[in-house]
Amino acid sequence: MSTTQSERLRGLLEPLVSAKNLDLEEVELSRAGRRRVLRIVVDSDDGVDLDECAELSRTISTTLDETDAMGEDEYQLEVTSPGAERPLTEHRHYVRAVGRLARFQLPEGELVARILAVDDEGLDVEVPGVKGRKPTARRLEFAQIAKARVELEFSRKDKKEEEA
Repeated sequence: MSTTQSERLRGLLEPLVSAKNLDLEEVELSRAGRRRVLRIVVDSDDGVDLDECAELSRTISTTLDETDAMGEDEYQLEVTSPGAERPLTEHRHYVRAVGRLARFQLPEGELVARILAVDDEGLDVEVPGVKGRKPTARRLEFAQIAKARVELEFSRKDKKEEEA
């Protein structure tokens, strides 16, 4: 997608997404055969459920139909959340991932650790112990992190379960 079209779509969609108290994470336009696919990724501090995605999809679809932002060609609209193994690219992503296990690409290699706290400079993590050893605390500065992604955990308790 051209930068101009990307910026135009983002400018058009940002107020619609914000009005639903959601963050616009990504706007991606790609080809699937003869058809184009417009994929909109949204999130919030509390996550996004299917009903919110469906409601936002209807709002976006109506707005796109009323404008020429997508041109005359057919397209498929997808409104989704970032998913279980979401990349961490913004400060708010790290804040939302507190308590979660994440995989970090650092200058010295890869690190898997649980995010304990986040501030403006970086984050405090807990590196799981190996072979019966206790977990260790570590500080990561944002400048050290080349890439980060939430790790999928099948045995992790949900925030709602922990609060109960």
